[in-house]
Amino acid sequence: MEEGFKIPVIYKGQEREFEASLITTGYIHKFHVSIEGVGLYFEPDEERNYRAVLDEKAMEKQQRPNVELVRLTGLKIEELFKR
Repeated sequence: MEEGFKIPVIYKGQEREFEASLITTGYIHKFHVSIEGVGLYFEPDEERNYRAVLDEKAMEKQQRPNVELVRLTGLKIEELFKR
């Protein structure tokens, strides 16, 4: 099941929004987020913190995301969804 929404982050004093979807499989969940056209999955690690992993298309195209935007998006996901 995938549900679409936007994740807002403040970057260099401006609010930016990135398209995201929640992907659930059994007891596992992850978020797929497109940051400036680069697809990433944010998935919980063993300590329940979210880590970012490039999706298949981004790896094939050897795309590199803006590291600061990835960090800010991960923090926002934790703020919104970590319990």
